[in-house]
Amino acid sequence: MIGEAVLVPVLPNHRFDAAALDAYLREHLPDYEGDAVIRQFQGGQSNPTFHLQTRSRAFVLRKKPPGVLLASAHAVDREYAVLSALVGSKVPVPTPRLLCADDSVIGQMFYVMDHVPGRVLTDGLLPGCSPQERAAIYDSMNEVFAELHRVDWRGAGLGQFGKPDFYVARQVARWSKQYIASNVPDCPAMNRVMAWLPEHDPAVDEASIVHGDYRLGNLIVHPTEPRVVAVLDWELATIGHPLADLAYNCMNYHLPSLTGRGFAGVDLAPLGIPGEKEYLAAYCRRTGRDAVPNWDYYMVFALFRIAAILAGVYRRGLDGNASDAQAIERGAGYRFMAEIAWSIVEAG
Repeated sequence: MIGEAVLVPVLPNHRFDAAALDAYLREHLPDYEGDAVIRQFQGGQSNPTFHLQTRSRAFVLRKKPPGVLLASAHAVDREYAVLSALVGSKVPVPTPRLLCADDSVIGQMFYVMDHVPGRVLTDGLLPGCSPQERAAIYDSMNEVFAELHRVDWRGAGLGQFGKPDFYVARQVARWSKQYIASNVPDCPAMNRVMAWLPEHDPAVDEASIVHGDYRLGNLIVHPTEPRVVAVLDWELATIGHPLADLAYNCMNYHLPSLTGRGFAGVDLAPLGIPGEKEYLAAYCRRTGRDAVPNWDYYMVFALFRIAAILAGVYRRGLDGNASDAQAIERGAGYRFMAEIAWSIVEAG
């Protein structure tokens, strides 16, 4: 099946005591039969994720990576909290089953959720799909995203989940610190963007749940139908500015196709994929907006933020505790992202 998850034997640097996990789950997880076959999902760059197959059903386990971690990173307990809050909403998520904060069980905090069958489509151009299927998948992604930003986050029990004020300014400060702490080779474009963002912040506050990494590769699409059935990877979720989240979701319109995510220079109409203006118009219609102001600023911010994240991936690859065997190669893209961000500044 196109988009089927790639499962590999547990990477050597992520191995844990499977017997201890089995004993813990037998005691604490209803419907867990024991003796699960454990394999690792390949492709993630942050929290290691594992497929647990018992005789009759499957679960998914997410845990912190091993090694020394940057402050506030890899917060699987926050992932568990937002998943729990969204169960039963119009935002489809895997049902979380348990959170284990006891590091003595397998070495790191972890949680377990139900496995949702379907396709994970990482190439934004959706090869192998018809134009009609592509249009429907992107429309479903847009609809789910709009529903996320419409959730009553206080009513969902997330009143203390994040600080709603000055989100972008705080994010710029946070990711600047994270980037510096990653201690990667210097990038002049990144230095310029870090200086530009605080000076040009439009300072227009809004607040919603933000996913932080909402993209096609973090969605599960129905096995045969062109619709989203689950949103994954909530590590970066918080309460923040929805337009910053939207800009991240739209980065593919500003990246070249050689990245595997980009649309720049591609004629999208024959493929059935909406252009950026069409995609933004659908989001505005669903969220009751007239327009998206300060779009270039939010796009520069989104690219800066992913550059800082990739720098962290690069550092974990150098240190040998990354979730993906190709972390160094992928993480090196932080320079590329920063240069695209600065090119938008210069073009403006």
